[in-house]
Amino acid sequence: MFSNAKYYFNRELSWLKFNQRVLLESIDTNTPLLERLRFIAIASSNLDEFFMIRVAGLRHQVVNGIVKYDAAHMDAKAQLKAIDESVQRLVSMQSTYLKNVLSELESHGFYFTYPEQLDVKSKAWLRHYFEEHIYPVVTPLAVDSGHPFPFLTNHTINAIIRIFQVLPDGTKDYKIAILPIPSVLNRIIEIPSRSNKEHRFVYLEDVITYYATQFFQGYGIEDFMVFRITRDADLEIDEEEATDLLSEVEASLRRRRRGDAVRLEVCGDVKDNLLDFVLTSVELEPKDVYRIDGHLDCRMYFDFCNYPGLDHLRYAPFEPKLPSELVEHEGESLFSVIGKQDLFVHHPFESFAVVEQFIAQAATDPDVLAIKQTLYRVSGDSPIIASLIKAADNGKQVTVLMEVKARFDEENNIHMARRLEKAGCHVIYGLKGLKTHSKITMVVRREDAGIRRYVHLATGNYNGKTARMYTDCGIFTCNDEYGDDASRFFNLISGYSDPPIWNKFIVAPLNLREKIMELIDREIEFAKQGEEAYIIGKMNSLLDKEVIAKLYEASAAGVRIDLIVRGICTLRPSIAGVSDNITVRSVVGRFLEHHRLFYFHNGGNESLFLSSADWMPRNLNERVELMIPIEDKRHKERVKGILDLYLEDTLKAHIMRADGSYRKINDREHPISAQEELMKEAIAREHKESMTVIERLQPMFKMNK
Repeated sequence: MFSNAKYYFNRELSWLKFNQRVLLESIDTNTPLLERLRFIAIASSNLDEFFMIRVAGLRHQVVNGIVKYDAAHMDAKAQLKAIDESVQRLVSMQSTYLKNVLSELESHGFYFTYPEQLDVKSKAWLRHYFEEHIYPVVTPLAVDSGHPFPFLTNHTINAIIRIFQVLPDGTKDYKIAILPIPSVLNRIIEIPSRSNKEHRFVYLEDVITYYATQFFQGYGIEDFMVFRITRDADLEIDEEEATDLLSEVEASLRRRRRGDAVRLEVCGDVKDNLLDFVLTSVELEPKDVYRIDGHLDCRMYFDFCNYPGLDHLRYAPFEPKLPSELVEHEGESLFSVIGKQDLFVHHPFESFAVVEQFIAQAATDPDVLAIKQTLYRVSGDSPIIASLIKAADNGKQVTVLMEVKARFDEENNIHMARRLEKAGCHVIYGLKGLKTHSKITMVVRREDAGIRRYVHLATGNYNGKTARMYTDCGIFTCNDEYGDDASRFFNLISGYSDPPIWNKFIVAPLNLREKIMELIDREIEFAKQGEEAYIIGKMNSLLDKEVIAKLYEASAAGVRIDLIVRGICTLRPSIAGVSDNITVRSVVGRFLEHHRLFYFHNGGNESLFLSSADWMPRNLNERVELMIPIEDKRHKERVKGILDLYLEDTLKAHIMRADGSYRKINDREHPISAQEELMKEAIAREHKESMTVIERLQPMFKMNK
């Protein structure tokens, strides 16, 4: 009944709508100017990854003759056509919004210009800069019978130049060359100015093309074109045949660098003859070309957004606060506090330092016997890695599942895993056929009453850098049922064991899907009995057809459903008799919405959960994920408050319409920003501003002997 294709949106087009919402933040005049520029850079970075993975995957289907329909009954060819139309509009919007932001920067004295527009003195400086810093780095590449078209790596910017030499008979001898724009140099170059009120900048590629004749002595420049290639970056890992998963991932990483081209971006005065030459050389077609009105690769503005002295054009600094429940127990050992009650931590409003310190103290605590942890994405200078190494040095049993298949973090994770192994940690590189995406740490400690297990479970990665930018939450507990489940979980992923009977854990791909369906069915039964039935789901993506069909069934039965979905949502709301009881909203703001929180009214006996998993086929079928119940009454009330706040957001929330488009609420008369309110609440709970979070945490880790 609920399988009709018209009830579903296409995944890829839904993602592009999300990226459009990100881009729309760049025209919100209530967002600081440099943050608006940063949103343009974020949207550009997002689109790069979309082409490297999603578009590349669809192209593989077409090339291999695979005809496979999605829930919206679109095959790969239809999706690629729709994607092209949507992206062309998106890049046009991005160019317009960028021009507006750069124009506003001029009112603050910041000008982006071209070399030919500079005055004589500035040109002299730029010429010297070019000769000293740029010319030695650039290597011109001839393209002829003896020099085949070079392999140009993913996302590098290049200029193709048509040069000529006048022959004795007066005719011109034309040649083609490539000038790579070095990625090791800054894309944005500041021209010295006598005044602090005026700052001028030029782009590296403009400087190189302006002085291009310096690379081709004796030749003239006929024309040139600046372009950028995006390549397929998805890993092809044959886990069935691989005898060593680590080696297979490393080999796949080497192949990634030479992936097929999937997109060509060009800018400026595009010459058809040069464009055709590049297309033929990289084996692309005219439909794969995106003409950019401006400069290529807006990711370069990430660094510029941090230009010193412009704090008034950025968000006011926010330092995560001490977790509220530790404020109440300041001076006590953290293990002592967890021994009395579960702790709930909400990032980035509350500091991730408590998680890092939890592991750091476990590494040096003589009563800690073992530490077990799953790691999906970690920063290159992670203090957690340092603590695990120290723990192994101190003779503790350290077991880490390091997921080496975490997309775009494979290389870093392999490096981290080898560091851990070298220190004596037992490292698992992932599970065959599955990605381990769960976020769990268990510390086993010897105490007077016997062995006790302290467990941390979370929605986000063990990454201190992203924890300052992503909204996530976690729970610390030493509840025996959770500790028992944690032990069984690590035994399951590290050895050979049949799936256990869980006390509290809900685990994908074992029983998470079934539990979600059961929870929705329970609300359906309450609705059929005429009782209140209500579901709130907060997640990053919703596209599992089976789960969506069950939500449609619930809506048709009278269950009220509010969905807070940051990104992809293939569910269509407001279909009469199908989804008219379902609302979908997306919140895009200062922080990236990342936590997965779920509420079920359950006849008044409310059930709440936090999870590492979105409601996507890959999370429910192909990943090791965890969902756990939130049982502490205080924490249930707190999570309900968080969800209610997101449902009340009137500044950063976008409401999905029945056609899949979104309307930003933007109610300035009743302004509520969930993220801003959560920051205010965290600040209000903080009462010792003179001390850092780390300083205040230190006393809590002194052992109670």
